[in-house]
This record gives sequence, structure tokens and C-alpha cells, in this order.
Amino acid sequence: MTAATVGALLRVWRERRGLSQLELAGRADSSSRHISFVETGRSRPSEEMVLRLADHLDVPVRDRNALLLAAGYAPRYAHTPLDDPSMEVLREGLERLLTGYEPYPALVVDSAYDVVAANRGVLMLMEGLPEHLLTGPLNAMRLTLHPEGLAPRIHNLRAWRGHLLAQMERQIALARSEPLRALYEEVAAYPVPERPGDGDGEPDEAVPYIALPLRIEHDGHLLSFVSSISTFNTPMDVTVAELAIETLLPADPATAKYLRSLSS
Repeated sequence: MTAATVGALLRVWRERRGLSQLELAGRADSSSRHISFVETGRSRPSEEMVLRLADHLDVPVRDRNALLLAAGYAPRYAHTPLDDPSMEVLREGLERLLTGYEPYPALVVDSAYDVVAANRGVLMLMEGLPEHLLTGPLNAMRLTLHPEGLAPRIHNLRAWRGHLLAQMERQIALARSEPLRALYEEVAAYPVPERPGDGDGEPDEAVPYIALPLRIEHDGHLLSFVSSISTFNTPMDVTVAELAIETLLPADPATAKYLRSLSS
């Protein structure tokens, strides 16, 4: 690996973030001359400088390791499998969080939207899905948008589908992830099931939604949720950095009442 290699990578990340060399230098307490020398390979950045630039460029933890390797340094961030004994505290914490959120749905996904853990609220929504969608690694995007998955049950599918695809587009723009791009191309190509008579999926009565709701049918009941996504602050492990916890909050009193009745 050479200074030119790490410089080229840093230039790609800078351009992806829409920053000039001068702007990046100002944020990183450096000079535009030094940034230029690093990017062209005339200067080999120190390990501290690589990490500082990566921080100001919001480079994902996985790619920070790649930058360090390209500059000739050892990776800084571990990549520990979630089933490793050292992750026991994390696994138990996630399980308590998901269980404590019941009867409302909550799940944990990785950077490719593969489901790492889910509670009974999520399993309830998945009832009746075909076996071929439930074998192998479960993927939240595939389960939601597949025409044999949850898609036919979602009353405002076009709006929710647009929201999910836009979310994936933002992630692809922020991180170079070929698996995520391949998943996006797959789910974006799924046919969109029509719901005759549902129009745009607007509710019969005006509901003061605080965010775009997921309006999904379960056992003849129309449920409405708003989604919240949480990640870990300042992660020091690639696995932890790529985990996201999604919780579905009831968007109206009827949904909350129905879910509570199921749990009782």
C-alpha cells in the first residue's frame, strides 16, 4: 500500500461529501496544501491524520480500517461476530430492549438489512408469509417489499416503498456497499401489488400523524405505525457500527389498543 493509494481514497470520500480541500483542511485543523499533498501521494499522512480526516468525512468504521491499511497502518477497529462470547453483554442488552418494547414491533438489522433479532410484535406481522421468504437470512427490505411478502398488506405501499428506497439510496451514497446496492436493485425491481379502491391509502378519518405511517393490515385490522431507527454512539467495532434498531410506534389509539389486546 502507498501514500498515493490512501490519498486517492481520501479524495473519493472528500468529493463524495461535497467538500473542497480548503473546507476539509479547515475542519481538520490542517492546510489545503497538506490535504493536496496527501491526496496526490506527495505526503504520507500519519495514523492520527488518517483517523481525523475520516472522522470529518464521516467515513464508516469498516472503511476507516481500509484507509488505515492503505496508508500502511494496522486496522484500528475490530470486526467481532455477534455470536462471539465477548458480545454476550450486547446480545443480552438487545434482547432485553426488544422484549421490553413488546407488544409493539421492534427488530435489529445489519448494514444489509438482514434481521439479527426481532420480537414477537414483528413475528405477528410476518404471520402467513410463504416459507421461501422465511428461510435463510431474513432480510427486512425483501420481506417488506416482495409481492408475496408484506407488500400486499400495506395500504399505503407506494408511499412506504418510496420512503424505504430513498433510505437505501442515502445509505448507498454515504457508504460504498456493493451488497446494499445489489439489494436495492433487487427490491426496486419488484412489481408493486395494486390495492383496488385504496387510492393513496389515506385513512378514513383525519389522524394527526407525526411522520409517514406504515399502514398495514393484520387479521382484518388496519394498523398504523411510525418508525424510529437507533444506532450506537461512537462504535469501536465494525459489527456494532453497522447495527440498527428499528422500533414501530403505534400511530393511533386503535393500533395501540389492538396490540395490547393481543398481548393480554
